[in-house]
Amino acid sequence: MDVPEPPDLSNRGTPREFEWQDETLGSEDFYREDIEDLLQEGAWEEGFNEWGEYTTLDEAQIRIVSDFGLFQALDFYWDPTEDRLRFDAPTIPDDWRERDATASLDSSTVSMINDEVDDLGRVVQEVLKNYIERNDDVSDHGWGEQAYGNREE
Repeated sequence: MDVPEPPDLSNRGTPREFEWQDETLGSEDFYREDIEDLLQEGAWEEGFNEWGEYTTLDEAQIRIVSDFGLFQALDFYWDPTEDRLRFDAPTIPDDWRERDATASLDSSTVSMINDEVDDLGRVVQEVLKNYIERNDDVSDHGWGEQAYGNREE
């Protein structure tokens, strides 16, 4: 399968699973620009290819993921509260039954696709962690240096 373009992480708001805590107020940098650079430098392609080797999605289902924009909607960011790399995986919208392009979907397929997109996010997150660990430029910025090798999910 062809590797889609990596997600554009610019102009995104606060991640949906994120809650500010008193000790992190003022640390509003999610380092998305730096993470996007790493995705473009190969982390996305490497992670996508690894995921593609074992995904249970067929070509038609991958096209559905693409048609819904789920690859582009994946969000990767640095969580200043937990001092770690995180991701938010999008899901097929609740109105999927009303959309023309989804005539081949049923509830179990939607659930399977959502799980597979989440799995893609996890694989790319792991690849990004490896890129952060060995990327001196990122460590020079100080945001990746302390986190990996020291913390578990």
